[in-house]
Amino acid sequence: MQTLYLALAVFLLLNLGAGMWRVLRGPSAADRMLAAQLFGTTAVAVLVLLAQTTGSAALLDVALLFALLAAVTAVAFVRRTWPEREADHDAE
Repeated sequence: MQTLYLALAVFLLLNLGAGMWRVLRGPSAADRMLAAQLFGTTAVAVLVLLAQTTGSAALLDVALLFALLAAVTAVAFVRRTWPEREADHDAE
């Protein structure tokens, strides 16, 4: 079973290569941000798989921290990229 977990972790790391291509070639800032979110999600998945393989609870804590940081990053990106939505909401 550990071999399967490690194979899945390697597959996810290869998936990051495709995400890196999108970050470098993305036509818009939103595409680049979604690729960065892919990095965060993949990092969480890899850490959970490695925690299951090694039996380390500390890796699960780090995965939880990465998940929280990914959510905060997405909110900060939206607030910075589309500030006119907030101005329109305040006017109503």
